Amino acid sequence: MSKKEKKAKPICSSVGGQAVMEGVMMMGKTAYCTAVRDPDGNIQVEKKRIKRTKAGVTASKIPFVRGVVNMFGSLVRGTKALMRSSEVYGSSDDEPGRVEKWFAEKFKTDLMSVVSFVGVILGLVLAIVFFMWLPRFLVSTLDKYLWKTLIGSPWEYVMLGVFKLVIFLGYLGLIMVLKDIRRLYRYHGAEHKTINCYEKGLELTPENVMNCSRIHDRCGTSFLFIVIIINIVLLGIVSWALKVNQISIYALQVLANIGVEIVLLPVIAGISYEILKLLAHFHGPVSKVFKAPGMLLQKVFTTREPDEQMVEVAIAAFTSAMEMDADGELEEELFITGGLLPKMLEETKKKFAENNIDESDAEWIYSIILGINRSELTQQRMVKPGETRKIIELVDKRMTGRPLWYIIGDVEFYDCTIKVDERALIPRPETEILAQQVVNSVEEGDKILDMCTGSGCIAVSVAKHLKGKKVQISAADVSDAAIMLARENANYNSVDINFVQSDLFSHVHGRFNLIVCNPPYIKSGEIAQLQSEVRDYEPRIALDGGDDGLEFYRRLAKEVSRYITRGGLLMLEVGEGQAEDVLKLFDKREYAMVVKDFAGVDRFLKIAF
Repeated sequence: MSKKEKKAKPICSSVGGQAVMEGVMMMGKTAYCTAVRDPDGNIQVEKKRIKRTKAGVTASKIPFVRGVVNMFGSLVRGTKALMRSSEVYGSSDDEPGRVEKWFAEKFKTDLMSVVSFVGVILGLVLAIVFFMWLPRFLVSTLDKYLWKTLIGSPWEYVMLGVFKLVIFLGYLGLIMVLKDIRRLYRYHGAEHKTINCYEKGLELTPENVMNCSRIHDRCGTSFLFIVIIINIVLLGIVSWALKVNQISIYALQVLANIGVEIVLLPVIAGISYEILKLLAHFHGPVSKVFKAPGMLLQKVFTTREPDEQMVEVAIAAFTSAMEMDADGELEEELFITGGLLPKMLEETKKKFAENNIDESDAEWIYSIILGINRSELTQQRMVKPGETRKIIELVDKRMTGRPLWYIIGDVEFYDCTIKVDERALIPRPETEILAQQVVNSVEEGDKILDMCTGSGCIAVSVAKHLKGKKVQISAADVSDAAIMLARENANYNSVDINFVQSDLFSHVHGRFNLIVCNPPYIKSGEIAQLQSEVRDYEPRIALDGGDDGLEFYRRLAKEVSRYITRGGLLMLEVGEGQAEDVLKLFDKREYAMVVKDFAGVDRFLKIAF
């Protein structure tokens, strides 16, 4: 190594961080990013901008004051990141228990969120008890039973400091027995390794990061150690000056001491921050002496060697923080977490309504992903993170305007699964009535033709329901692409159908006992007024029925008699208000029957020949 390389100033990153549940939070100058590996093994990153007021920005530049501002800002953001990470990590794919379900139904909120909040409050209370009250209680007990001259002397504060250090070290050691805490310390190590790797000027790869040290001289552990030392010294001076220990009533004396300690916290934080910041600029033997206790604490207690997967999470958090700092236009991102079903569904419906999307599509999305009936969507159950991710993916795709069933890729039709895409119309629920009418009308040995088959939904579902009967089923469509899709559906549902590309009867041969047809019947001038998902995505050739919507029925009326047997049956689907006009075209009113759809509209015609 050259002298120039030896003297090269090391990179000092503006990014600092902390470990969270199954992840790492990294905080830059303008944003903080939390990366967590969720129960599905995916790395999720939440990116949040740091919102500072003008007063806050000014205060963060004033020595001693900036330590207080940064400490409390970091505490708030760190706590939020920890709670958010627990929402991701704590949400497994296990079915919610009875208590969780009861809590969700009773209070309309997530039990995990409440537990996290209570945990933070409890943590603050325990901090006051163990690090403020307990050391004084031990000093008082020691004085009462052993020395009886300890209170009021300088040794009181020496022993107070000793007990605080012992309690602090004991706490660090005790929580290490918890599996989650040990993993937390490993993520802490991953955080340090990542920052060390960057500050060495190395590329942030898992291999490079793993080869770096898990110890860092600007770690919060070092800050905590300095805080305890400053706390001991400053508290001793102030308590002696205020003569707090001369209060005759012991309970008031303890409360006064704790009060003084709480009041002094900002001062202690400010001084400790400046000391830590000063030490960070020096790397000589003297500074190493002051850094040594904090570094030792990291090595013995608060960091452990991570694995490569943990390092990947830390890298994701670090690079995200750097990207947010580099580009102020980057938008915030949130974790994908679970939530209460009714609340999430209502929010999705509102989003759809604002974008002129049928709210029932939201119900279908939740029903499909959760594997429940639409009637069950009112139950107070939790939606898991993995389910939420799939729901969001479908919602985002639906927001582009693409029809839901094209996004899903298939639709249930008369007990069959029918694949759908832009090659053919999406089968409508009412058309199931037509397929059922066909099944009910077929006799042994019949030959059936499904004209304008599209996706093949009628031919396929009829063939599936007639398995075991000796019938022959053919299907025709003018579109090559539609015929290909219909063949795929026949294969998928394991039925035997003869497909032919034909402009109505142009390539059809023979006569059939039953011909069923659902032709295009929308008036050409009305197509522009259709819903965008129909107008812009479904094939126009399957919609456009000519100027009056009856073009294909006229052609059928002229040609069908040559392809239907005597006594045969023609079944048609027609548009709303078209039944009478179509019957007139066939001039067989006395041999016709009209069947209504689910809404009571005259939708289907059965014409005997």
